[in-house]
Order: sequence, then structure tokens, then C-alpha cells
Amino acid sequence: MELLGGTGLWPVAIFTVIFILLVDLMHRRQRWTAGYPPGPVPWPVLGNLLQVDLENMPYSLYKLQNRYGEVFSLQMAWRPMVVVNGLKAVKEVLVTCGEDTADRPELPIFQQNGYGPKAKGVVFAPYGPEWREQRRFSVSTLRNFGLGRKSLEQWVTEEAGHLCDAFSDHAGSPVSPYKLLNKAVCNVIASLIYAHRFDYGDPYFIKMLKIMEDSMEESKGLLPEVLNTFPVLLRIPGLFDKVFPGQKSFMSMVDKLITEHKRTWDPDQPARDLTDAFLAEMEKANGNPESSFNDTNLRLVVADLFGAGIVTTSVTLTWALLLMILHPDVQRRVQHEIDEVIGQVRHPEMADQARMPYTNAVVHEVQRFADIAPMNAPHLTSRDVEVQGFRIPKGTMLIPNLSSVLKDETVWEKPLQFYPEHFLDAQGHFVKHEAFMPFSAGRRACLGEPLARMELFLFFTCLLQHFSFLVPEGQPRPSDYGNMKALPVTPMPYQLCAVVR
Repeated sequence: MELLGGTGLWPVAIFTVIFILLVDLMHRRQRWTAGYPPGPVPWPVLGNLLQVDLENMPYSLYKLQNRYGEVFSLQMAWRPMVVVNGLKAVKEVLVTCGEDTADRPELPIFQQNGYGPKAKGVVFAPYGPEWREQRRFSVSTLRNFGLGRKSLEQWVTEEAGHLCDAFSDHAGSPVSPYKLLNKAVCNVIASLIYAHRFDYGDPYFIKMLKIMEDSMEESKGLLPEVLNTFPVLLRIPGLFDKVFPGQKSFMSMVDKLITEHKRTWDPDQPARDLTDAFLAEMEKANGNPESSFNDTNLRLVVADLFGAGIVTTSVTLTWALLLMILHPDVQRRVQHEIDEVIGQVRHPEMADQARMPYTNAVVHEVQRFADIAPMNAPHLTSRDVEVQGFRIPKGTMLIPNLSSVLKDETVWEKPLQFYPEHFLDAQGHFVKHEAFMPFSAGRRACLGEPLARMELFLFFTCLLQHFSFLVPEGQPRPSDYGNMKALPVTPMPYQLCAVVR
């Protein structure tokens, strides 16, 4: 009684508790809807937040899938969420019902970086006219600058040469490969977006990569989920800058690069890159309030393409080299195929891929086994949909669990092992599976998939053409278990030796 300052505050306290419980019950109403997916009983206010391991969500979802089935529900505080597992259910959500599930939920922490009603980027933008306009622009512009054409292949091939030189500089001594791979992949994206390639030792380039790494590090774990669930906390003055300094620095870096680009842009000359092309569209749309081509959206589209186009590919290549030192028999077989088809003199080309089924199978199996984006980006239902017989109401967040597809025991012979034969038939011909969807599927599938596939094949074959990769003498055998706290999922830190062949 005294703690509440007498009886006067009791009515207020009781009213507050009742109000919170009523709001909580209101947000749980979907669980009472006929046909809503089953799931663990949520706690008041917090929902299922404390019943899942946000530091290892893939494992939490795996346990819940075993208990509740392929389609189950969670309540993350006020936000209803449905997790979809297995090939049939995920394909139904992303493809069959794709028009009604391609929306994105609002993520308040992104709004702190400038995302809003008039600027939504391309990756996390809501499904609508602005997203279609920006995705169409991004795809067509990347294609114009080489995506799927010989010119971009030449850029990647040239960068592969620089990457091999960087490995050679270590003269076979132990090295952690991720930073070298990250520099190579970043230069490809930088060439497309800024028409510029950085020297690997450039201090600004090293600083830029560190900023991007810090920004990605901040996006994992419990805190971002809590802030997205309780966005009122973001109103605390200075909290975002203190918790996410890397993201703020990353956006400042993007702003600086755009400012420099504007200074040197000549509208009377052919576009040098995607940024020039966007500036040209802004000039065309001048005075049109309905256009999504504006200064704020430019920085977000550039940030999206930088973030999505660099880390995922470099992490996949880091997995590829790890798996080669852990499976030297696979490495030798890839090198044998490289020697037969390409030889030791000329550079690998994309045209070689069709004649190299085993190498192609290895690259695909690396992506399947590494499973670097196990949960995909969240989707949102724009209307009521039915998935595998369950009714999912409009406004429900959807998590397509890609890990459950890439590791589906009903599809893959050895789902938890690295086994390139998953992609080979009895005659040794390459076979692509329907369940292979590391780039997601449907309307929100990764727009940079063709570029990523080109980089993976050309970088991987060029490296194995020139080097044999080994576990450093005296060091323990690295683990092939991923760091589930990272996003994307990275290998545990390791070193290797690149021995010139």
C-alpha cells in the first residue's frame, strides 16, 4: 500500500494492468481464429520472446517444428508470426501465394537509418508500386552494366586475378581468408555502383569494410529484436547512436560516396554506373511527387545493394575454402576437372561451367550446406491466405525457414553432411534440385542472384586453379559448424595455407 503512495494510486495501477491485458488479448485474437497454426502458449505482453533462443533461432525453430509441425505460430510481444518449414509449405508461401505474401513488415530500427514513407530502398521496401519501380530499375540497370553479359564477367575475372595475387603475397603462410575474399567481392559491387575499384591496401577501403562489418555485427542477437518489438525504446535520446554506431557510420559513408559522385556526374555523358543511372532518373522525375527516385531513396538503394551484395557472397566463399581444406579429396577432384577443362594458362569463364558438372555441384553444395541465411528476410501477408490448410490472417509476419528446405530430410540423401553428390545423377551429370533455394524464391528472390552465381563460380575455380588449400601445420582441424549468432551465418574463425600449384 505504502509503495503505491496510499490507496489513491491503486485504481490507476489496476486500470493499467487491465489495459495491458486487454491489449495483449486483442493481439492474440488470431489464435482463436479457426484454422490458425498451432504454437507455444505466449506469455502476457512478452508473447513467446523468452521461449525462443534469439542467439540461435535456426535450432529453436527446428525444435518447434518437431513439436508443432511444418507450419506453426509464435507471438513476439504484440506481433503475430507464422513460421513455414519444408519444401512444400515454403514454396506455397513464396510462389503459389507470392502476390499476397510479398509484403515486408515495418522494422523500426531501419527507420532510424532513413527508411520511411518516401524512401524504402529495394530489399525491405513494402510490396507496392515504389518497390516494383526500384526493383525494375535495379535489375535493368545492373543488366545494362554487365549483369549476365561478358563485360561484367571480365570485371569478375580481373578481380579474381587480384585476389590470387593477394593470396600469393602470403607465400603459403597461414592466413584468414575472409578479409581477402571480402575485398574482392566488395570491389565487384563498387565497380557496379561507383565505377571504382579499390586497391586492397587502400586505408579508406579497409576502413569502409570495417564499418560494414561492424554494421552487420550490430544486427544480430536479442537487442535488435527487442527494439523492433518495443519501438518506443528508440525514442530514448541517443539510444540508437549508442547501440548502432556501425550502422550510422555505414550510412554516413554512403552519403559521402554519393556526394562525391554527384560532384563528378555529367548528365550529358553516358552513365558510368548505377548511381549515375539513378541520378538520371531523378532528373527525369523532377517535380513528380509520386516518383520513388529521390535523394533519400538513392542512399537506401545504394546501401541495400552494398549490404546485400557483398557479405553474403564473401561469406559463402569463406565456407567454400573451409570445406575444401576439410575435404581434400573433393578439392583434388575439383582441381582435376579444372585441369582437364580449363588448364593452367587461361582464365576460367562462365562458359566452362556447363562442362564442369562436379565443380558446379561442389559450389551448389557449399551454398546448401553453409545455409548462411537460414530464415530469409521476413514477409508480411497483405490479405488472408491459406497455407497447408492453415488460415493466416492479413498483417501476419511470415518467416520462410529456408534452412528447413536446404536441410530437408525428405529431399536430401545426407542433409547434415557436405555431399556434392546431392547435385549429380548416376552418370555424373549436374542436377539442380527444386529444394535448392539459398537465394529464396518468388517475387522477393534475391535480385543479385545471377551476379552472385557468377562470382562464386569464377572466384572459386580461379583460386583452385592456382592454389591447393591446406590446414596450417600444427593447427587443429577447423570446425564445419557455423556461428549461428552471426548474420549471415559464418564459419568459426579459421586459417589456411594457400600453396601454389
